[in-house]
Amino acid sequence: MHYYFYFFYFYTFTWASNRSSFARKVKWLYQKMEDEVFNQILYVSNQLVSWIAALAIIFGGVVPYIPQYRDIRRTQNAEGFSTYVCLVLLVANILRILFRFGRYFETALLWQSIIMIATMLIMLSLCTSVRVATEISTKRRSFTATDSKDEEIKVPKKFFLDFDWNYFWVWSRFVDYLQCVLAFTLVAAYVTYLLLESVLFVETLGFLAVFTEAMLGIPQLYCNYQNKSTEGMSDNTYTCCFNGTLAP
Repeated sequence: MHYYFYFFYFYTFTWASNRSSFARKVKWLYQKMEDEVFNQILYVSNQLVSWIAALAIIFGGVVPYIPQYRDIRRTQNAEGFSTYVCLVLLVANILRILFRFGRYFETALLWQSIIMIATMLIMLSLCTSVRVATEISTKRRSFTATDSKDEEIKVPKKFFLDFDWNYFWVWSRFVDYLQCVLAFTLVAAYVTYLLLESVLFVETLGFLAVFTEAMLGIPQLYCNYQNKSTEGMSDNTYTCCFNGTLAP
């Protein structure tokens, strides 16, 4: 009889032990699944935040110029916006792109420079077309006894290839701005190619990119001083000019 008791005790103990072990395994698997789900959620969240931050870096500097573009297009008046702001940003971002060949920085900043260059070219195209249209439509009254009709002012054409420093960056065609930007880019790229192995040159290139961008507010400040007014300039663009954009 006691053999049956021992067998029953052994069976019960084994079953209880197996059940306890099985429960522990199930609990361990459940915790592991919870950890994996939490890690997946954390990974997706980190990726989402990274993408949002990257998009903010890429397009953050461009956003303030959107209302400025719309104002100029709506009013057909570009006097309140200094095109030298475009010059400063074009030079700064071209130098920043060249600096990346000597010292690597985040890809988001590279795309920021590319988007900013495209934006400044679009702004230049609009400002040039508006200014030329305004100059052509301007009339001058002649005070003569024989003819009192309005006469159109003969506005001299100003081209980049004339190499006249008196009309630098106030040319009559958008293609002249493109020629100037392309010439600067080619010269700067060639010099960078020759001196890329020099640490001093690379650091100087990066400093010039940051320093040029830091001077962003000066052209607009001078334009406002000449006009004795800030009319025609978007408040968002004013904030962007005097706060600057992200530097490498």
